[in-house]
Amino acid sequence: MAKCPICGKPGIKAYRPFCSRRCADLDLAHWLRGDYVIPGERATPEDDDQKE
Repeated sequence: MAKCPICGKPGIKAYRPFCSRRCADLDLAHWLRGDYVIPGERATPEDDDQKE
């Protein structure tokens, strides 16, 4: 099994790829705070209007 991306311990099936609920929750917190971003141009509300 792959290593946990947060702490490096072996991942477990229930929280794959993480080793525990704690590490899974820490990763979610990083996403919610905006620590992780997907590269590319930032979308604007005008972009949504053009798709319709």
